[in-house]
Amino acid sequence: MGMKTYRKQAPVGSPYTRLAQVLVAAARKWRVDATQAECNMCYSEEVEEEGPDVENNENKRRFLDRAAIIDAPCTATSPQGHNPWRLCTVNQVEEVKLVLRLIPIWLSCIMFTVVLSQNHTLYVKQASTMQRSFISHNFIVPPASLQSLIGLTIIITVPFYDRIFVPFVRRHITGHPSGITLLQRIGTGLALSILEAAVAALVESRRLRAVVPMQVWWLVPQYAISGMSDAFTIVGLQELFYDQMPESMRSMGAAAYISIVGIGSFVNTGVITVVQGVSSRAGGGKWLGDNLNRANLDKFYWILAGMSAVNFCVYLLIARGFVYRTVEEHDVRRLERRGGGAGGRS
Repeated sequence: MGMKTYRKQAPVGSPYTRLAQVLVAAARKWRVDATQAECNMCYSEEVEEEGPDVENNENKRRFLDRAAIIDAPCTATSPQGHNPWRLCTVNQVEEVKLVLRLIPIWLSCIMFTVVLSQNHTLYVKQASTMQRSFISHNFIVPPASLQSLIGLTIIITVPFYDRIFVPFVRRHITGHPSGITLLQRIGTGLALSILEAAVAALVESRRLRAVVPMQVWWLVPQYAISGMSDAFTIVGLQELFYDQMPESMRSMGAAAYISIVGIGSFVNTGVITVVQGVSSRAGGGKWLGDNLNRANLDKFYWILAGMSAVNFCVYLLIARGFVYRTVEEHDVRRLERRGGGAGGRS
């Protein structure tokens, strides 16, 4: 029964290949006069019938337009038989422009995942040094189990955001259909990550001064703030890299936002290595030793808070210049035609 309603899309090639073709074609024609772009561009037949599949509202990265300039007489008469590494369509060039404009946003969110990495590393080690008995001394809370507080906070935050925050902000403050824009949602999470690192530093400073081991529940605020920042930034990145990607490259968008977490873990390792090296040469011992009672974990958290604050300022500058892609009517028609035409195929 399911075979009749199954939709199978015809393979269109790797989005990474399409991106590389535009970059290579533009580089190979860097000497071509860009003034030819208005009258001598390569359009596909489908685009001529329905209009461009991608509508770019920016007037940037014009050097990539060279990839679509027809510079040879043979391709001018028959552009359909062109070398894709020498000549690309206008639609393909606009797709690459849309992808490239998301890279600064991607880079400015890496610092967020550096702070996020502490949930699974230093926060757990921090919890292991604290009093973890619960109700009675017979039950000891495992340090790693505190990470469940992040998921619990997300479960609470997301419905609150959708059902209370968005309607209130839309009705009384911004008038925006989503309450706040995607970049504002991501920025809110970045700001919360600064607060998270600062709270973690304050808690660790108090723990080092305490004579009697502190209760592990002192770590609840930083875990809760981490969950709230995830609900804003991670969800916002998912929507941004799906909504603002070209329709043919949305698989790349999904991979892009997930890769931020992995890259952030590598950057976190680099930051720790630098901090350990600098602190050991300063003569005061390494800040992140095996014994946290003799370490300076609070100073490391303050460094993360400072780096996150600087990164947040950079993000604001990038976000101010970001232009959202708008979905045109021909985009909707194209999606409907592809969906309807693919029905019943197996």
